[in-house]
This record gives sequence, C-alpha cells and structure tokens, in this order.
Amino acid sequence: MNWILNVVPPKIRSFLKKETPENLWVKCPESGQLVHHRDLETNLFVVPGSDYHMRMGALSRLASLFDEGRWDDVAIPEVLLDPLKFRDEKRYVDKLKDARVKTGLQDAVKVGFGRMGGRDATVAVQDFDFIGGSLGMAAGEAVVTGMEHAVKHRTPFILFAASGGARMQEGMFSLMQMPRTTVAVRRLRAAKLPYLVVLTNPTTGGVTASYAMLGDVHIAEPGALIGFAGPRVIEQTVREKLPEGFQRAEYLQQHGMVDMVVHRRDMKATLSRLCGLLMNEVSADERPAELEAAPQLPFPAAAE
Repeated sequence: MNWILNVVPPKIRSFLKKETPENLWVKCPESGQLVHHRDLETNLFVVPGSDYHMRMGALSRLASLFDEGRWDDVAIPEVLLDPLKFRDEKRYVDKLKDARVKTGLQDAVKVGFGRMGGRDATVAVQDFDFIGGSLGMAAGEAVVTGMEHAVKHRTPFILFAASGGARMQEGMFSLMQMPRTTVAVRRLRAAKLPYLVVLTNPTTGGVTASYAMLGDVHIAEPGALIGFAGPRVIEQTVREKLPEGFQRAEYLQQHGMVDMVVHRRDMKATLSRLCGLLMNEVSADERPAELEAAPQLPFPAAAE
C-alpha cells in the first residue's frame, strides 16, 4: 500500500509532488551520456565525456563570442511575412509565430556587432531551431544586411552557418536569396574585408550552395555534417556505399573543402587571431610560425 496516495490528504500530496522539467537532463546522441543542462550550457553545449558538439542557439553563440557577452543587434529590414499564403498541416504564419516563441528570434539569422578579442566584428548566426535554420526572405535579408554593415563599419564579417536548406514555404522568393547573398559577398571582397565562415552541424542545401562556401577561410566544428544533399540521398542516387565519415568536418578537411576543424572552446580565440591577421592588425612577432613558412599571397583581391 502506498501511504502517500491512500493516507495523505490531496492538498498535501500536491505539495509533496515535484515536477521535473523535461529538459533538465540532456542525452548525448553519440555516447548516451546524461548531462545536466546547466553543466552543458557552461561547457558551451559540448558534452564533457564524448566531446560531442550539441546545437547552440544564436543568442548563446553571440554571448560566447563577444567580449563580456555584450553586443549590439544589427537592425534587419522587415520583409513580407507570408508572400505565398502557404498552408500545409497549419498556416505558415502560425509556424513562424511558434518558432519565434521557441527561439526568441524574429527569424533564422541574427546579426550582432561588438568587440571580439578587442577588435570590432560583425557576426551573423543561423539558428537551426528556427524552422531548421532554413533560408527564407528574412534570413537572406539578415545576411545581406550584416555584410553591408561590415562594409560600412570596416569590420570582418563572420557567419555561423546551420541550415537544412531553402525554406519551401516561400518558394522562388527563398531561392532568390542565393544570388542576393552571393552579390553581397562580392561587395565584401571589393571592400577588401575578411569573410570567415564557420560550418556547424548541419549545413546543407541552398546555404551550402551559396554564401556558406564562399568564405575566405572555412572553419568547421568537430563532427559537423556539411554538404548539399544528405548521405542517404547520395547513396540512393549513385548506388554505392559512401566512405566512412563522408560529409563530416574531418573528412572534408582531409579533402580540402574545409580549411580547419576547431573545437568550440577555441573558436573565439581562433576567429580573433584570423581577423587580426587578415586585417593586418597583428605584428610580425605575433604571427604563427606555420604562416611565416607559407607563401604570402595578397589578401583579399579586389573584384575586377
């Protein structure tokens, strides 16, 4: 007999019962390790045991990059909310409202401006929790606005990519963001400003086919899935078994598609040093030995 259920009055039972939040413990997809959500947040959303890099929201990402966790939001022009009046199981506008409540963002890309390692930087972060980080009109406008802000204030532009591709609910309006962002990248090049891309898990579809692979330096987080189509789709198309680790960050680095794979704890220091080097703000004594040994190429070339 359970005396709490049978003897204790209902009001006291409700006081004794404690509700446990569903997201209190997070399970590592790789090792199955359970980690308290506060410990995971303190460790930059990297599982301590397996070193697995969990997805990181845009606000947490910006706070980890900028000095003292402080930055100014870059205002993004408003765009049409639902140009096609799209509806499937539910209306597209309702999906947008749900995503905004869930993430606290207006759309999938958030842009911040502040000091990173003592240097000014403009940073755009794609949040996968906002409808899969899909590229729509608002997200494309945010990327373009961030690049224009970098040109105006003469800062490096850093982009953290995380996306499942174009946003189908916006049709052709979504696909047009690919050439728009590509043109904005050329403006950065013409202004001779660095464009650094950090590829996180996952970066796929139209984002990979446009601005995510046009950076001057491509950095990837460990284990990140990077590609246009997913491995299963490719296997079904070519009817061959893909190599182990295909489309993962380490595999792509070995085959020259990614310049470096950087752990999240080292990301800020790496980006800050690269910005200093590419903006010619680092003295010869501070230059890494491996760069001194490499051939020196003019950077970046102005657009013809």
